[in-house]
Amino acid sequence: MKIIYVTLNNDDEARKIGKELLKRNLANCVNFFPITCLYKYKGKTTEEPETVLIIKTKDSYYKKVEEVIKKQIDFENFIGELDVENINDEFSSWLNEIVK
Repeated sequence: MKIIYVTLNNDDEARKIGKELLKRNLANCVNFFPITCLYKYKGKTTEEPETVLIIKTKDSYYKKVEEVIKKQIDFENFIGELDVENINDEFSSWLNEIVK
């Protein structure tokens, strides 16, 4: 199993991407929630709201998920893949049922 962690501008973007991933069976579940981002860019420190999208998918689906994300947004953001070593059997079964 993989988790793909994405930062976005708002919940609407996360909802749109999440629905598209579920429609294409590239994920069985997504979560999104507001966060505060503090970052340094071009010598300036900025604090602003963002939304994190967490995508639960299977190994080797990163590129397909990334393609969907990039078709939905037109800015540079963080898209990162995290390995999950252990998950409960029930969730694993659900994931394998949805994401072929």
